[in-house]
Amino acid sequence: MFLQAVTSPISINSLMVLAAYALLGGLYLIVVPLLLYSWMNRRWHCMGKFERLSAYGLVFLFFPGLILFAPFLNLRLNGQGEV
Repeated sequence: MFLQAVTSPISINSLMVLAAYALLGGLYLIVVPLLLYSWMNRRWHCMGKFERLSAYGLVFLFFPGLILFAPFLNLRLNGQGEV
C-alpha cells in the first residue's frame, strides 16, 4: 500500500496548482519588480505627486522582489563626470 502511494504519479490537478503557484510567484518576485525598476528609473525626475505616491505603494507591495534585484542593479545618476 505504501509503495503504491509513493510511486503513483502526481495528479494533473496538483500539477496545475503547482504551475499556477510558480507563475504567480514568478510574476511577484521577478517580472513586476523588474518592470517597476525600469519605470521608476525612467520617470523619477518628472513624476507628479500622485504618480510618486503610487510608485511608493508599489514598492511597498513588491518589496521582496525588489530586494532580490537590489544588489545587481545600479540606478544611480551618472553625474557630471570627473571634476
